[in-house]
Amino acid sequence: MKVRYTFRCYPTDAQAQELSRVFGHSRFVYNWCLRLRTDAWANGERINYNQSSAALTALKRTPEHQWLNEVSCVPLQQSLRNLQTAFGNFFSGRAKYPRFKGKRDKQSAEYTTSAFKYSDRVLSLAKIGRLKVRWSRPFLSSPTTVTISKTCTGRYYVSLVLDEQPHRFEKTGESVGVDLGINRLATLSNGERIPNLKFTRTYEKKLAKAQKSLSRKTKGSGRWNRQRIRVARLHEKLTNARIDHLNKVTTDLVRRFDVVAVEDLNVRGMVRNRKLAKHLSDASFGRFVSMLEYKCAWRGKELVKIDRFFPSSKRCSCCGYVAQTMPLNVRNWYCQECHTEHDRDENAAQNILNFALGQRVNAHGATVSL
Repeated sequence: MKVRYTFRCYPTDAQAQELSRVFGHSRFVYNWCLRLRTDAWANGERINYNQSSAALTALKRTPEHQWLNEVSCVPLQQSLRNLQTAFGNFFSGRAKYPRFKGKRDKQSAEYTTSAFKYSDRVLSLAKIGRLKVRWSRPFLSSPTTVTISKTCTGRYYVSLVLDEQPHRFEKTGESVGVDLGINRLATLSNGERIPNLKFTRTYEKKLAKAQKSLSRKTKGSGRWNRQRIRVARLHEKLTNARIDHLNKVTTDLVRRFDVVAVEDLNVRGMVRNRKLAKHLSDASFGRFVSMLEYKCAWRGKELVKIDRFFPSSKRCSCCGYVAQTMPLNVRNWYCQECHTEHDRDENAAQNILNFALGQRVNAHGATVSL
C-alpha cells in the first residue's frame, strides 16, 4: 500500500538558495509547458507528455535557456508529469483547467529514486546534499519518491512516498453512526457529542487586524512582504489546528469502532448557502470524511456512506415514522406515532447506523426492513 509521510526539514542557507533555484526552474518548466499545450489546443492540436518532454529537451539546448541545466533534470521532468496529471484530472471532470504557478504560492519539487539517496534516516538530494530532517515518526521501507516543499511562511517540508502496510487496529466488534453538524462537529449514535472548536472564530479578529494592516502597505515593499508573511502564518496556524483536531477525532473513531457510518454529504452544494458557508468550511466535513475513508482502509476497519437523500433527521429511529418537514432550527421533536422525544442529531446518527447495518446485511443476501 502506498502511504505518504511528511516531515519538517531545515536546510542550510546554501541549500535554501539552491532549493530556491530548483523551485524556480520547476515552476518555469510547468508554466512554459502549460502555455505550450494551451496554445497548441487553441490551434486545434494536442500535445501529450512525450511530445512535451521532447520539446523540453530541445529547449534546454538553446543558448538562452542553458540555465535550465544548472539543477537536476529530475524535478523538471516531474513538473511535466504533474502537468500531465493535472490535464488528466481536468479532462476527467475531477478538477478545473490547470493554472499557472506563482512565485509567492507554495513551492515544491519532486525527486525520484535516481535523484536522491536514503539510508538509515539520512536523506540526500541531487545537487542539494544531505538535509536536516526532523523524523517525527518511524517507518521501515525506503521511499520511492521524495517531494520537498516550501510554504508561504518560509517553512520547508519533506514528503516521502512509501510502500508499507500500516499497522491495523484490533477489532472491537462495535459500530457507530456519525451525524455531522455545525454546533457540534459530530454526534454519535451512542450519545457521545464531539464539539466543534470553531477555529475560524478563534482567529478571525487577529486575521482581520493583520489583513487590514497588510492592505495599508504599498504592495511589493519590504514592510508589505513582512506583513504578508505574518498573515500567512496566521492562516497556517489556523489550518494546522483544524487538521490536528480532525486527525485526533477520526483516529479515535477508527480505533474504537469496526464500522463507521456517515452521510455522503454534498459539501460543494452546501457551501453555496452564503449564511452557512463560513461555518461549513470551518467544520471541514469533506476533510473529516476523507480522513475516515483512508484511515479505515489503512487500519482494517469499514466506512459505510449513506445516501445523502436518506431522511436521517426526519425519520423516527424507534418506529420508522417520517415527519413531513424538519426545519434546521428544530433541534428536538416528538414522534407522532410512538410519542418518543428525539434529539435531532442523535436520532439522525442512530438512523445512519441502522441503515448502514441494513446495507451490510443486504450485501450478503439477507432481507432487512428499514
